[in-house]
Amino acid sequence: MGRMDTEEIMHTALSLAGMDSIPADSAVHVKGKDIRKVLMCIDVEQSTIMLAKHLGYDAIIAHHPIGKAYIDFYKVLDRHVEFMLNAGIARGVAEEAVKELKERVMLRAHTSIYTHVTSFAEKVGMPLLNIHLPCDELMRRAILKSLEAGRVERVRDIASSVEQLDEFKKADTRVKVVHGDEDTHVKRYMLVVAAGTNGGYSVAKAYFDHGYDTVIYLHISPEDLARVKSSNLNGNLVILGHLAGDSLGMNMLADELTRKGLQVDKLGIIE
Repeated sequence: MGRMDTEEIMHTALSLAGMDSIPADSAVHVKGKDIRKVLMCIDVEQSTIMLAKHLGYDAIIAHHPIGKAYIDFYKVLDRHVEFMLNAGIARGVAEEAVKELKERVMLRAHTSIYTHVTSFAEKVGMPLLNIHLPCDELMRRAILKSLEAGRVERVRDIASSVEQLDEFKKADTRVKVVHGDEDTHVKRYMLVVAAGTNGGYSVAKAYFDHGYDTVIYLHISPEDLARVKSSNLNGNLVILGHLAGDSLGMNMLADELTRKGLQVDKLGIIE
């Protein structure tokens, strides 16, 4: 059985995702060495930490941002701007589309008691990381590959293509067309994931306004979807499923850590 430290685990994720530095939504919160057995989960709470301690795990790898990474989470939303620039949308339009979302996420984090889980892990001596954007990037690449292999001609083909991936096939949620018509021909689609969180109404509108007839998110809030519908945006919006997508990225990291000799056990992750 191999051994790693928390920094090596983080570096493995970065290397897989083609990243040179730790993004703002990911962090090593409690450092650890000689790690052989890890518990991997999407969300981590105090009870998760106690369970890991009781079962003899050497570290926890969570997905969603906690601690300082939760406070800084809004910074990675600029990836939406990068994606829109690559899609031919002007910088001013892209930045305006993300402005409200960034402020909302920043203000929500500002109200949080963000130290509670990380302090708990430190107090009980449990090494703890959260790895968000790198795993989401792995997920994005896998979904894009599946879409490109599946020949998306109509909106409904998105579901059949994505559900070739085990995590989406096994999920209790299904790929849904929440706005538009599943029988519509797709001329240009945009997969909008691995940018912190979904782009909501404004980012979807920006793509629709610039020649993309179909936008693909992992999820969308009821409020943003209501706004999309009430505005009668001309396009199709597809949501894939939050847990399935997060599980896909985490499983890809788990596979690599296993190849490096770690024992990786999963909690609440679709396999």
